[in-house]
Amino acid sequence: MPSPRDLLNAARAEIREVEPHEVVENLSAFSVLDVREPDEYEQGALPNAVHVPRGQLEFSVEGRLVDKSRPVVVYCAGGTRSAFAAKTLQDLGYGDVVSLAGGFNRWKDEGRPWAAPRTMSADQRLRYHRHLLLPEVGERGQMALLDAKVLLLGAGGLGSPAAIYLAAAGVGTLGIIDMDVVDASNLQRQILHTMDRVGMRKVDSAKVALTSLNPDLTVKTYDTRLGADNILDIFDGYDLIVDGTDNFPTRYLVNDASLIKRIPVVHGSIFRFDGQVTIFHPYVGPCYRCMIPEPPPAELAPSCAEAGVLGVLPGIVGSIQAVEAIKMLLGLGEPLVGRLLTYDALEESFRTFKVRRDPACPACGEGAGPIQIAEYDDLCMPHVAPV
Repeated sequence: MPSPRDLLNAARAEIREVEPHEVVENLSAFSVLDVREPDEYEQGALPNAVHVPRGQLEFSVEGRLVDKSRPVVVYCAGGTRSAFAAKTLQDLGYGDVVSLAGGFNRWKDEGRPWAAPRTMSADQRLRYHRHLLLPEVGERGQMALLDAKVLLLGAGGLGSPAAIYLAAAGVGTLGIIDMDVVDASNLQRQILHTMDRVGMRKVDSAKVALTSLNPDLTVKTYDTRLGADNILDIFDGYDLIVDGTDNFPTRYLVNDASLIKRIPVVHGSIFRFDGQVTIFHPYVGPCYRCMIPEPPPAELAPSCAEAGVLGVLPGIVGSIQAVEAIKMLLGLGEPLVGRLLTYDALEESFRTFKVRRDPACPACGEGAGPIQIAEYDDLCMPHVAPV
């Protein structure tokens, strides 16, 4: 029966060990894998190390280190667990794996670069556990969400589900702008609000709901009208805008400000039984003016207050906006940049249409002049409240 020492010697006979100086000279060329226990990792780690404890390696590493052709350096505290881990990685098909001789202890003693990694609390690990299981998100992605700042235009039908899911997902800062009060007629679709908060300012009601859902969340409220005089200041510092407005003047204003600030806008709109979602990514995809160069006449653009809306519809469209926001924040999948997703609740059908940048667009086209932030209320009948 082989002893643990025999097993270690057998593993070392099949792997390659490298000295710390061989790694530090070309550290960026490696995927760095830390196989120590969580309490060891929290005390310090190599720069940009991916942490997968040795006991979880076989079932977790392929989701964390996707490219098996990229060189991998594995380390533990002293070089023993990393030898076994390197052998395991080779068995899993990783083509170029080395174990760090002497492990983290030697690396640190020799004055090589390291830092105490930022980690989540036990409560956060429990709250976001399902995200942490996703290789595409993981701890690094969840940290990115906690650092993200998203501004929601409106605490109404679209803003409600978008805000709830972004808060639950762990987006660290949510800004909400709305100048309305909660009315009983809102409750059919604006799920941020409740009957006992009728008459409360919507931004205050939203803050109550969201902070009770997630204590990690910072909610910034703007109980004001979004206009040419304040839009650039309000947008400043946000990573993403989620647009739930219900009028053309504001949409043109938002478009122009987002181009100046180069902040992507996740646009959503609803009407009766129909909804649509797209992303306006400044100078990457089309802008709102590329899609709708001129506003329609007021009589052809009634608001939901005039034409009605199925109460559950904004829940579907707002949830899609939240998905697209998270994809943009984490760089996941194929966001709806240059694509318009439409939803017909009566048919229960989705369709996607390509939307291209207009080279002659007066806002983002090649020959476009400087963007002037101005009010557009004279373009069409303003609809004051978000849907």
